[in-house]
Amino acid sequence: MRSTMRRIEFLLTDEQEKFLNRFGELDYSDRSSLIREAIDRYRGEVEQNRLNESAILYAEVYAEDDCLRQLTRQSLEAWPE
Repeated sequence: MRSTMRRIEFLLTDEQEKFLNRFGELDYSDRSSLIREAIDRYRGEVEQNRLNESAILYAEVYAEDDCLRQLTRQSLEAWPE
């Protein structure tokens, strides 16, 4: 499925613009493709960080909940090999 592209205007520092103008050296066909990949990578990083934070919270809940740990042990004992 192909996404619709929209034109968006934003401001950059001089240094950011200089980097962006190196798109060819960085194997991108144009500045937009470099920006899209940067956004996609950042989005993935943000999502991964949220998952990590969630996992830490679940681990804390698990560590503090004796009933949950016992239920997990019982489930694992009944799990077929």
